[in-house]
Amino acid sequence: MITCFIRYQIDPFKQEAFAEYGKAWGQIIPRNGADLIGYFAPHEGSLTTAYGVYSIDNLAAYEAYRKSLAADPLAQANLDFARRERFILQEDRIFLKNISLPHAQRISP
Repeated sequence: MITCFIRYQIDPFKQEAFAEYGKAWGQIIPRNGADLIGYFAPHEGSLTTAYGVYSIDNLAAYEAYRKSLAADPLAQANLDFARRERFILQEDRIFLKNISLPHAQRISP
């Protein structure tokens, strides 16, 4: 399993547009084969940094996922929305694997 971390630099005056974009990926990503962890918008501190995080089995599965996204009309509409509204100023992605597994569950008081 690998996890894709997408770091966005967003326009701080267009946070609502980014929120709409992230909510749409909440439906699009899982139906195209990846396990969405979430989209995260600024809350405290920087108003320009946001993240999207999802996991997928391996890089071969990622390639199939990307092909599926390319054919998905809702994915293309969401990308078009981002291009049109220009709320994403920069986007970087990195693939990481969790090396701490298995880890203990949090104990509730």
